[in-house]
Amino acid sequence: MDNPTSSAASQDYGAQAYVSQAIQGDDAEVQLGQLAQQKGSTSDIKELGQKMASDHTQINQKLMVPVAKRLGASQPKGPSKKEKKAIQKLQSLSGQQFDTAYIQLIDKDHQKDLKDSQEEAQSTQNPMVKQAAQESATVYQKQLQLIQQIAKDHNVPVTGKEISSLR
Repeated sequence: MDNPTSSAASQDYGAQAYVSQAIQGDDAEVQLGQLAQQKGSTSDIKELGQKMASDHTQINQKLMVPVAKRLGASQPKGPSKKEKKAIQKLQSLSGQQFDTAYIQLIDKDHQKDLKDSQEEAQSTQNPMVKQAAQESATVYQKQLQLIQQIAKDHNVPVTGKEISSLR
């Protein structure tokens, strides 16, 4: 039979891992958004980058960092190695190549972020983490709709599911 204390501890660990990964991912999205503002070849890509940087800064400042502090979770400083590699790859591109790679990358990232946030909102017993995950999922869902519309406008194929099928 499980010890309730160890179950609670594993719940906290799962919540801490989710929050730490969310902070790291949001940091990457901010850097990617700033890159899109600089390198995007059209105004809608530049505006999308600005929105991504702004939204993900707010998610971290208003939701994830305060929750991490209350949970005692680590707060990564910047993107993961994998995310840094993706940012470096995008830095080497320009024009339509940049736009296409950026759209495809953030579509894929936001599909994963939405799924992770929805799963955390369902599984966590911590009301603070549940609220942060639900609010983040709402933002990711809106962002995905915008990303997919811009992808369609630019004739960029995205491998993610249509947003309506994610519910």
